[in-house]
Amino acid sequence: MHIAVAGNIGSGKTTLTQLLADHYGWEPRFEAVDYNPYLEDFYKDIHRWSFNLEVYFLKQRFRDLLEIAESSKNVIQDRSIFEGVYVFTAVNKMMGHLTDRDYETYMELFDNMLQMVKYPDLMIYLRASVPHLVTNIQKRGRDYEQTIQLDYLKNLNQKYEEFIFEKYKGKILVVEKDDIDFLNNKKDFGAIVDRIDAQLFGLF
Repeated sequence: MHIAVAGNIGSGKTTLTQLLADHYGWEPRFEAVDYNPYLEDFYKDIHRWSFNLEVYFLKQRFRDLLEIAESSKNVIQDRSIFEGVYVFTAVNKMMGHLTDRDYETYMELFDNMLQMVKYPDLMIYLRASVPHLVTNIQKRGRDYEQTIQLDYLKNLNQKYEEFIFEKYKGKILVVEKDDIDFLNNKKDFGAIVDRIDAQLFGLF
């Protein structure tokens, strides 16, 4: 079984991924963030480093999918290859950070990968407002994230809405994140688990 957790920067993807992995005994797969060789440069000069960053993420996520497909374990993944393409790369193209030439090269590479990619069994979308995202980003205090522009977060949220509700064809569970705290409130986490059980196993 392959579960993916989707959501904007600061929505709580990594936290929920770990909590669900612990609860179900699934194998967690985390996004390359702290050791990504392009991320710090990207936030300093988005236009210069967008193509490098997006290709690196695409390579990492495709490699993860190949390993997941070969694994006999149940896996929960922090961010999928699909949102990397249809949300983050789309925003960088929309904001002028990717040239037409670079974007076309990137999409051709992704289209070739699609021949070997299938949808997760369930995608959990953490839907959060920009103020909620900003609060969480400030709390965790990663230096390179403190310079993220509000317009960038807003554009990412817009593309997430388009991706989840218009483009994605797999099974989706939407979690409204602003008014819950699944890390510190067991009832909130339990409610998410109940919904996952209902989606995957037909339990109530």
